[in-house]
Amino acid sequence: MSVIGGLWKPTILVNLLMGKKRFMELSRLIPDATQRVLTQQLRELEADGMITRRVFPEVPPRVEYEATSLARSAAPIIASLRDWGNEFRANQQRLSELEPHCPAE
Repeated sequence: MSVIGGLWKPTILVNLLMGKKRFMELSRLIPDATQRVLTQQLRELEADGMITRRVFPEVPPRVEYEATSLARSAAPIIASLRDWGNEFRANQQRLSELEPHCPAE
């Protein structure tokens, strides 16, 4: 679960499953993640074989990240987690609407 668990890894993977991305593209797509956290999560995903990192010998250096076949095989799992999360959120909202409100005394 640690391979795809956490706050940012599923979001990163979903974005990379849609195609190659450069670091700043990912940073713009996930604005709430700091660059430090994003870098750390990308390194962990690369170490786990979920993404590849390709560095182009240019000045300035260009780096692209891409989902591997292992990540693509996890896509249905990530989609199921997303669906479950959406359903959970909807249920929580319904529950909060049903909570009895005590009139002020």
